[in-house]
Amino acid sequence: MKNKSLIYIVIVVPVIIAIVYCIVKWYTSPGEYDEFAQCLSEKGVKMYGTDWCSYCQLQKKKFGKSFKYIDFINCDTNKAECDDAGVKGYPTWIINNQIYSGSQSLEILSTLTECQL
Repeated sequence: MKNKSLIYIVIVVPVIIAIVYCIVKWYTSPGEYDEFAQCLSEKGVKMYGTDWCSYCQLQKKKFGKSFKYIDFINCDTNKAECDDAGVKGYPTWIINNQIYSGSQSLEILSTLTECQL
């Protein structure tokens, strides 16, 4: 019985601690494009889309963890706002009152907004 407790303390506890540490570090570390995404939002850039749209998911992946800073309007839950903005498909970006349909590269977004990548 003491051997099982010792094994638990020596092996299992450090493994659990390591896993928790990695998870906390991943969630609290900055994303690669945090400053870029924040700049886009500060300039009033908006991305319109839905959670089920595969192109929207690909667009979100381009930003990685930094997508949390993008002003994203979900058209499933904000239909009127999307209609008012003239959104016809997903994703749609509105930059300086101009509509850009489809997924955009980070380089194009940078050029359109003068936000540094």
